Amino acid sequence: MGPPIFVSLVMPAESTSRTGLARALSKLGHCSRSQGTQLIKLGRVKLNGMVCRDPEKPVQLGRDQVVVDHVSVQEAKQLYILLNKPRGIVTTTSDEHGRATVYSCFEGQNFTHLSPVGRLDKASEGLLLFTNDNRWANGITDPATHVEKTYHVQIGCLVDEALLTKLKAGIEDEGEMLSLVSVTAIRQGEKNAWLEIVLDEGRNRHIRRVLEAHGIEVLRLIRVAIGGLKLGTLNKGAWRHLAPHEVAKLKR
Repeated sequence: MGPPIFVSLVMPAESTSRTGLARALSKLGHCSRSQGTQLIKLGRVKLNGMVCRDPEKPVQLGRDQVVVDHVSVQEAKQLYILLNKPRGIVTTTSDEHGRATVYSCFEGQNFTHLSPVGRLDKASEGLLLFTNDNRWANGITDPATHVEKTYHVQIGCLVDEALLTKLKAGIEDEGEMLSLVSVTAIRQGEKNAWLEIVLDEGRNRHIRRVLEAHGIEVLRLIRVAIGGLKLGTLNKGAWRHLAPHEVAKLKR
């Protein structure tokens, strides 16, 4: 392999804020902050013509010039994607146990620094958002914004008003208060039922923990909406770009 080929990256002229070099690379969508730190420490990044190995070196966005080896880096186009996550894959970029991840659904695509907005556990399915716009993502996941998430949950028992009342009361588990905004019965069969559950926060295994506390088996858990954005009829494992009005609908 030959020596690195350095190419110019000029910060967008409209931005004049000062930030660390690694974070600047992340803001431009070239890579994550941690990946930028690695590139910098390996001597693959120049700041104003000089190799810089300090990830926290202040950079004046819009004025300083950064160069990165091999490819010219432009400010990344902002991406907003909705995936219908299948059951059985994990929400992570890579898995130490070799399990399939949500990124297998984007095979063949060259998306830049795309991250999931929140998570769905391996056994859960449904609406999962991805973006490289950290501010937009934070507005959805920050508990202070109270963006509602709607789930359809199949349980291994029948349900009556008494049980619904107990579920609505929430539980305290491992020092956390786990509450539900609403819970309603959608339909029932002979041995199981479907519930619609709405959360305005999302703690780890939130719904499963509430139901398990009442001895209720979860058969399926599907996220069907975030705010006013609905999963719709998108096939399992399929994805689509959000329309501008859908992106705006979730901005906080």
